Order: sequence, then structure tokens, then C-alpha cells
Amino acid sequence: MERDVRTMDDVMRMLDRMLATDARNTPDWWDRFYSDRAKPIPFFAAKPDENLVSCLERGVLAPGRALDLGCGPGRNAVHLASLGFEVDAIDLSPEAVSWGRERAREAGVDVRFHCADMFSADLRLGRYDLVYDSGCLHHLPPHRRVGYLDLLDRVLVPGGHLGLTCFAAGAMGSELSDEEFYRQGDLGGGMAFEPDSLRWIFSDYTEIELRPMVEQPPDAPHFGVPFLLTALFRRPAAR
Repeated sequence: MERDVRTMDDVMRMLDRMLATDARNTPDWWDRFYSDRAKPIPFFAAKPDENLVSCLERGVLAPGRALDLGCGPGRNAVHLASLGFEVDAIDLSPEAVSWGRERAREAGVDVRFHCADMFSADLRLGRYDLVYDSGCLHHLPPHRRVGYLDLLDRVLVPGGHLGLTCFAAGAMGSELSDEEFYRQGDLGGGMAFEPDSLRWIFSDYTEIELRPMVEQPPDAPHFGVPFLLTALFRRPAAR
């Protein structure tokens, strides 16, 4: 007989185990995913997200300190660094981080890559003007959104911005309810979000922009696929 739940961390670990069949939450799965760099995966290309580029070009975002969550091979982190941002980038996968470091060296920019779980790593990352998440949120179990929001509260400066892309409902990802994921035992490859879902999750923030990603042709300098939803939120300034 096991009675092993005493703290909130114990609850989180128990819920993690309930979704343990979803291998995408492990570094090994992502290492295998990134090991063949020649695979025709759209976001393997060294191109920044079109929504991020748009915000930068319109002056909605200005250079400062940035944190790239679930950075993969660093395409957005490298772009931000090329524009004068001071960038930290974090990912579970050693393979992805290694690829990202190579790209940064080739581009001649400085990005501090960290191979770690953003929820358990003691990285003492500091405070950021921009936290950017391209495809991380939709792979997080529902209970881990609590820690995600806590992380934002710790690292995002008052008045700072959160930018993200995620699977769009009706286009990509599972549309099961949060509760049903635990009955099923996995996340079905990632969950879809509707605009109002993101508005509710980030209801403590001000919505700046929330729209579908604009599809980009293969030869475009930026990344854009029609099955993603993009958003930019601003944390309230300190009073």
C-alpha cells in the first residue's frame, strides 16, 4: 500500500506518471527526433517564426533580455541574438541544444544554451524582457501549466512580453478536454488551443496580438505553417 502524496511536488509527479506513456516528455524521444537533421520537418529549417519577425519589424518588441523556452535547434534564439538581444535558450534535448550551439557559432552570435527541464533546473536565469515559446506549451501536461505560469512570474519583468506559438484547434493537435487526457493516459502528440483558451490561461496578461500563423512559401526567409496559432501577451507593469 502506497501513501506517497504529501506535497504539491508529489501531486505533480503522480500526475506526470499518469501520462507516462507520452514519450514526448522525455529527452530520449526528442534526441531521436532531432538526430536526423535531414528529415523534411518544416521547423528544422534555420528560419525564425514569421510572427516573431513581424513583431520585431513593427517595433512591438525591442532588443533586451530574452529567454527561449523549448528552443529546439535555436532558430528563434539565434535570430534574436542577431538583432542585439541577450539570449538564454533552454531545451530538454542534448541533441537539440548541440545543434543550436552549432547554429549560433555559424551565425557568429552569442546564445547561452541550457540543456535542462525548465521546471526542475536551478539555472538562476534572471529576469527577461521577452519570453518566447515556439511549440512548447502544447506538449505540456495540463497540470504543468501551473508551473509554467509560476516560471513566467519569476523570470518575466513587469511590462515584459510573452510570445508563443501552439497547435491551433481545428488544424493540428488533440482537442480532448484537459481531464480526458488523464483518462487516456497520454497527450495524443500535443494538444490544440483555441484563442479563448489562451486568453483564459493568460488572463493576468494584456493581449497584444492573437492570430493564426501566416503560411510562408518554402523559399521564404521566415517560418510559417497554417496549423499554428500565434500570440503575444504583455505582463502588467509594476504599480
